Amino acid sequence: MSSIFSPKMPSLPPVQPLPEPPSSELSAAEKASIAADQAARERKRKGRKSTILTSPLGVTEEAELQKKTLLGS
Repeated sequence: MSSIFSPKMPSLPPVQPLPEPPSSELSAAEKASIAADQAARERKRKGRKSTILTSPLGVTEEAELQKKTLLGS
């Protein structure tokens, strides 16, 4: 059932053009700072790995069961 007082749809705003995308060119200073950041991350990542002396499977060597003796005993 239609009504005499049906609401009217508001008009749509005009479509605006898209803004220009930023340039993908990096300056030499930006490239240098990115390279320095990546080098620092690699240094930090390798820092803790070098302290782990076993593999994920554990120690694979035989345990030393004999006690060391003093000289002259």
